[in-house]
Amino acid sequence: MISKKAKYALKALKVLTEEHGKGPVLISHIAERENIPKKFLEAILLELRNHGILSSQKGKGGGYLLRVEPSRVNFAQVIRVIDGPIAPTPCVSLHFYVKCDDCIDEATCALRPVMEQVRDANLGVYEGTTLAIFVK
Repeated sequence: MISKKAKYALKALKVLTEEHGKGPVLISHIAERENIPKKFLEAILLELRNHGILSSQKGKGGGYLLRVEPSRVNFAQVIRVIDGPIAPTPCVSLHFYVKCDDCIDEATCALRPVMEQVRDANLGVYEGTTLAIFVK
């Protein structure tokens, strides 16, 4: 399950995708349109900017905008920035691998193959879905 923060990030990116090419979008506009608390949204957008998904402009006429084309940003990228690992257990994570502390041997673990399938199914959807879906 993705966090509320990740859900808000995707909702904010929906607005920025719809407004792509029209210039910067104010935080207050995004917050109001998607019913996201403004202070929470500020932190989310800053995080997305720091990871190169968004850019921002200060001053009059400023705001946030997508740094790259919507078709080049997939849901997996956004979820990893906001929530971290997508995998259901740390031992099957592709980018944040950690050996499970309660597992004696990964090779004989009965849960690991199932968790790999869950990870792969989720990744298939997340990696195959870009922000471009919001403008179709």
